[in-house]
Amino acid sequence: MVFVPEFRNMNASFHFENYGNGIREELYRLYPKRNWNKKIVDLGEILPGQDTNDTFFALASVVEELVKAEILTIIIGGSQDLTLAQFDAYKDLEQLVNIVSIDASPDFGLPEEPLMPNNYLQYILQRKPNHLFNYSTVGTQMYLVNPNEIDLMDKLYFDICRLGEFNKDFTIAEPLIRNADLVSIDLLATRNSDYPRELFSSPNGFYAEQMCQIARYCGFSDKMTSIGLYNIWNPDNIEGNNQLAAQIIWHIIDGVNSRVGDFPKGLKKDYQKYRVALTQFKDEIVFYKSSKSDRWWIEVPYHTHEKSRYERHYMVPCNYDDYKTALEDEVPDLWWKTYQKIFI
Repeated sequence: MVFVPEFRNMNASFHFENYGNGIREELYRLYPKRNWNKKIVDLGEILPGQDTNDTFFALASVVEELVKAEILTIIIGGSQDLTLAQFDAYKDLEQLVNIVSIDASPDFGLPEEPLMPNNYLQYILQRKPNHLFNYSTVGTQMYLVNPNEIDLMDKLYFDICRLGEFNKDFTIAEPLIRNADLVSIDLLATRNSDYPRELFSSPNGFYAEQMCQIARYCGFSDKMTSIGLYNIWNPDNIEGNNQLAAQIIWHIIDGVNSRVGDFPKGLKKDYQKYRVALTQFKDEIVFYKSSKSDRWWIEVPYHTHEKSRYERHYMVPCNYDDYKTALEDEVPDLWWKTYQKIFI
């Protein structure tokens, strides 16, 4: 894990001397589980550079090297625009990537605005060449989202998991998180009663224990290679916020130590295969279920003799409800969105 106390694009003046020590103290008070066998390394701080571009370059370089070494990186602190640097770490890895943002709204903003925590997605979409395949938000509060942004999400075949949907069944978010290469967690998406702050407060949002469940999903995913925990609010002044950040990190670590080697590391022959015939399709829709974790995937058809830049995205995490949808002679939305991005 690495601490990055860069808040200048948030227009906030948090001091960065000994940044993160309060979180470290709370984390080191927590007990590890007996089955934990992964090494955990604290890489210290990336201090703010002369300007924000220097900080972003340093963070992207560090994350890139760690991803190459197959080391999961946990980025702690700073404002959420650092997600742009987290994304840039993948630009030379010759792969399309999926992002999941744990946030109250998609961070599009306006293209003419300078980079801020609430518009970094606009900058990601402007990158040339672009290596973004999919973007998903979990915890969206629709009354905080411009309808034009919802239209754009639909046009790009991106995914939205509303807070109400999550509260009804939190497992709905698991396939989205399992499909991500990197996740960006906005701690300000937590309700103010569970995560007090002076600005950007809201009575609605995730409960603290929900944030921990999301964190475990992140760590448990074999595909996940970097996790950003952003907008940590004044950790030197609010002790409870340090405790929540530490407990989120603990659940990430617990998830990593609980991995079972599912896809993309597992082989298809190790899964139960289900074929569903639909009246509107000549070919069947194929599902796979892991015998290790009971998790589901849906396969988008492709030509196996052709190597494609989309090769990592033909097997899409899903849940049992998607299989039931296919049994009812309907095409699951997840299958259709993926097909559109690859072939249209």
